[in-house]
Amino acid sequence: MTLENSDYIIEAEGLQVFYGASHVLHGVDFSVKRGETVSLMGRNGMGKTTTLRSMLGFVPPKEGRVKLFGCDVTGARPFNVIKRHLAYVPEGRGMFHNLSVREHLEMPARPAMDGTWRWNFDRVMDTFPRLSERLNHMGSQLSGGEQQMLAIGRALMTNPELLILDEATEGLAPLIREEIWRIINIIKNDGISTIIVDKNIGPILDMADRNVILVKGNIVFEGSSDDLRANPDILARNIGV
Repeated sequence: MTLENSDYIIEAEGLQVFYGASHVLHGVDFSVKRGETVSLMGRNGMGKTTTLRSMLGFVPPKEGRVKLFGCDVTGARPFNVIKRHLAYVPEGRGMFHNLSVREHLEMPARPAMDGTWRWNFDRVMDTFPRLSERLNHMGSQLSGGEQQMLAIGRALMTNPELLILDEATEGLAPLIREEIWRIINIIKNDGISTIIVDKNIGPILDMADRNVILVKGNIVFEGSSDDLRANPDILARNIGV
């Protein structure tokens, strides 16, 4: 399998997803190119997390397909999807409470697709200096902001081509949110493709190259941040801001 030949990192086509009898996604198309930052917006319960989980194999679609670097991975197990140079920071952060901060970072470490180590332990420590003071603490002993920093740092230790952030700043204090957005900007400038789900629309519009809005499992808007700023009624109608 040759992963390097596609301009797209991930492509979802026509995703139809059900939870039991509940029809959650209605033919969703979603894609991310190399080096692109894409936001996925919508009110709670509109299908954002389901879209991410479906692309990653946690919730296989009833119809539609998912491609990574041009290769069909529809129906593949999540481990076999994510190991192909993706990193997922889930809502809730996914801490291992029996692992220390150092172990969280060292356990997943691997080189990038090209064999380089753009992100290693020292760089993560430089980017998240608060974690360097907590290396022997367990994940459960960290504050919410520290856990989010650790979750992002852990993801970066895999040197991903695509980083997926689900509710990147949810529940965090304002100063911590600002720090997380600063770090996301570093990641963007580093050339890592990113999918961002978050309720803080201002920073998203500053960061994203493209924005996708979901309403009841249907895409109702796809376009640039400038398009959204020029049409605030779209956000007011579909996001409530």
